[in-house]
Amino acid sequence: MRRNRDSEKPDGRAATANPTGRYERHRVEAVEVEDIGGDDEGGPSPATQVTVERTRRAISTNDSPDIPFDRSVNPYRGCEHGCIYCFARPSHAYLGFSPGLDFETRIVAKPDAPEALRRELARRGYEPATLALGANTDPYQPVERDQRITRRILEVLSEASHPVSIVTKSALVLRDLDLLSDMAARRLAHVHLSITTLDRELARRMEPRASTPARRLETLRQLTAAGVPTGVLASPMIPGLNDHELEAILEAARDAGASSAGYILLRLPGEVAELFESWLETHYPLKARRVLELVRGTRDGNLYKSAFGERMRGTGAYADMLASRFAAARSRLDLSARPTAFDFSRFGLKPKGPQLGLFES
Repeated sequence: MRRNRDSEKPDGRAATANPTGRYERHRVEAVEVEDIGGDDEGGPSPATQVTVERTRRAISTNDSPDIPFDRSVNPYRGCEHGCIYCFARPSHAYLGFSPGLDFETRIVAKPDAPEALRRELARRGYEPATLALGANTDPYQPVERDQRITRRILEVLSEASHPVSIVTKSALVLRDLDLLSDMAARRLAHVHLSITTLDRELARRMEPRASTPARRLETLRQLTAAGVPTGVLASPMIPGLNDHELEAILEAARDAGASSAGYILLRLPGEVAELFESWLETHYPLKARRVLELVRGTRDGNLYKSAFGERMRGTGAYADMLASRFAAARSRLDLSARPTAFDFSRFGLKPKGPQLGLFES
């Protein structure tokens, strides 16, 4: 029996495969066998499994010239949003998991991260700088509803008067509006909504468990109304698939209250290239070849190049045209390149411990 290509993938998940992680000694591959089931439906969605990682350090540092921060905190490894293009997928291989379905369904939570962060901020000599929350995977993915690790991290940052910049695809960020609005009033918080498309169907296929585009725009409106500085990240722009929406995304976000904007060209590091190609063949077989040709045109004939200065924007005529379009639209819409400046002068956090009781009345 011939199966519908869309029905071959698990419902509610983006990855169409679960390739063995590149660090594993043995490779497991699916083998197609004769269909004797008689139905033409896709398989059920794999349940999300959450495991706990004990962590002594919460802050990760980087020296990349491509991003405007040198430190971040990631409450989770893996991401239930399941964005097929996610550049963080290959990191799951370090855990012995697949960058495919495992990345979307086997989530590693860090419940110790808030207290670890508190200890790091209280260390003598710590100098505050912009801290990115969820730079690798989304801090407001669905498991956060129960885990509440992100909220506890924000509570520590608020107490310490430490600036934080958040990027998310989830309306769940509104749950923490009490903390964020208070921090914003002290010039300590920015929130950026990542909006890849305004097409609900395309979003459902690319980002199956993220908030809908309309919900993300409404989230921008509510954050802005509460006094939280907001921005939009039109990311990733995929040549031949969603890049024609660039100006529309920026305009819709501006109308919803965003004051700053950025974009990133599609990145396909490691296993992401194979997963994305399989996804294209499943959902957009008539566009797949053209999309991949255009991507190669921005990466010197490859599907990805990791060189600093190129990995976020690409090179070549198509990449240059996209950059020009973005610059023109941002100027026309009066969107800034960066959000309002943070106030680092407020920072201060006293260490907690039994000795404090000696001095408290």
